[in-house]
Amino acid sequence: MIRLLKVAAAIEAVSVCLLFLNLFTVHWPAVSSALGPTHGTAYLVTIVTALSTAGASRRAKLLAFVPAIGGYLALRRLSVVAR
Repeated sequence: MIRLLKVAAAIEAVSVCLLFLNLFTVHWPAVSSALGPTHGTAYLVTIVTALSTAGASRRAKLLAFVPAIGGYLALRRLSVVAR
């Protein structure tokens, strides 16, 4: 589950950065149409994966709900607890 959370967190963070880059520069609707659902799906996968990770603390699960960086925050919390 941790590997899936890492992948989903990376896709979520990169896709939101690309969405903002598109918004502040050329604002092509096709880019938004492609990246919006990608980001949304990665966000939902991050949340579901964090919620279903065995041994995840309540704080790690709640951190997954933070948009754009929640996956990384949850991973950081999980690695702190695992030490």
